[in-house]
Amino acid sequence: MASTSELKISASCNGPCAIPRYRLRCVGGGETIPDSSAQSCPGGHDSLLRTEYSRRRLRLAPYTGIFRYLCWLPVSRPLLPSGGAITYKSSGLARELGLSRLYLSFSGYWPERGAALATGSFKELEALVTMQRLKECGGQIPVIASAGNTGRAFAGISAQYRRPVVIAVPETAIPRLWTTTPAHDIFLVAVKGDYTDAIAVSTTLAAVPGCVPEGGAKNVARRDGMGTVMLDAAVTIGHMPDHYFQAVGSGTGAIAAWEAALRLKSDGRFGAVLPRLHCAQNEPFTPMVSAWQQRRRNLDQVTDMPDASHAVQEVMSPVLTNRKPPYAIAGGLYDALCATNGEMYAVSNTSGRAAEKLIRDAEGIDPDPAAAVAAAALMQAAEAKTIGRDDTILLNITGGGYERIREDFPQYPLEPAATVRAGDPVDGLVAGLKNWVVHYG
Repeated sequence: MASTSELKISASCNGPCAIPRYRLRCVGGGETIPDSSAQSCPGGHDSLLRTEYSRRRLRLAPYTGIFRYLCWLPVSRPLLPSGGAITYKSSGLARELGLSRLYLSFSGYWPERGAALATGSFKELEALVTMQRLKECGGQIPVIASAGNTGRAFAGISAQYRRPVVIAVPETAIPRLWTTTPAHDIFLVAVKGDYTDAIAVSTTLAAVPGCVPEGGAKNVARRDGMGTVMLDAAVTIGHMPDHYFQAVGSGTGAIAAWEAALRLKSDGRFGAVLPRLHCAQNEPFTPMVSAWQQRRRNLDQVTDMPDASHAVQEVMSPVLTNRKPPYAIAGGLYDALCATNGEMYAVSNTSGRAAEKLIRDAEGIDPDPAAAVAAAALMQAAEAKTIGRDDTILLNITGGGYERIREDFPQYPLEPAATVRAGDPVDGLVAGLKNWVVHYG
């Protein structure tokens, strides 16, 4: 078990000077990738790339928030000030579920507990590291596709640090996009369609000179940023948890937790057994649940996503509706579940709303709907005795505190620069973006 004092970088290192270089390795082929900004294997493998840090043991940098874990982030310097995930031992929810060692990771706004993500989502962890890495790799403008939370997170970081960003979202997600600081550097596109349609539009826009695709799950900055949830939990608890619960749309957060756990295992001070991943999807859209129950690597459109358009409209948490998740890709969620003897859960809207109320009553904070879905999966596992009463369990509350945000900050809604229909020509949109990009040199 590692103590916090063992983990700190000495004051003489003065933060960034102690940060090592990293390299990228293709999970599928095993080769190292010389381009530190790469997102895909140049050898053509259908695989995620993974960061390998020359510092094999975790050391805490003298910062608060996410950049406390700077030595295992693919950037040289922190983007400050920054928030991060906080971990604490539950009393209320633990008592309700009969669990003696339940810990909650909270990524949102809850000032009484030191949670300061003013966008209300753990997607802010992705945005902070991605925006800093892009600056260090040449300053191109990222193009993001989002169902809501990711777009709001990148918009919030853009507004706070005056960094340009291009965001494409389904038109129905526009009400979920706002900032707490006036935004001046966002090119927002509303797509009359679903998340998959927004991804298609973003792919076209990312080809505009000066822009770059943010990368989604292939972006190591996103995954390592989200991986700090596991790092913070291990540092707080003193070891890795036995079980990790999270709701998934793409599964990128769960992959990130697995990768962080691999690093902690290699460190040697946080335990030798990887946490078991427990991932939840929101009925009726549960393609990865369907595939995993049959232990199939590949998703099947007919079997796993029948009438997907209707299913996407019925869920309580639209951010959990990615039709093309990084499930089958080497190093993706299928591999993570196999490596950890993981479980997948289908959660109804009724169960999710019951879990949302339970978290409010037991913990005193309003959770994001996706976090409520994860809590409902934990309730299923506790009832089925899939987890032990005295096991160390980490529930990832991936967002929340929206009511407090409204109390403490003004909210500035984002207005689209353009609205397009899925499948329609986008020549005019591309021309408009080119003119916008010129402003940023």
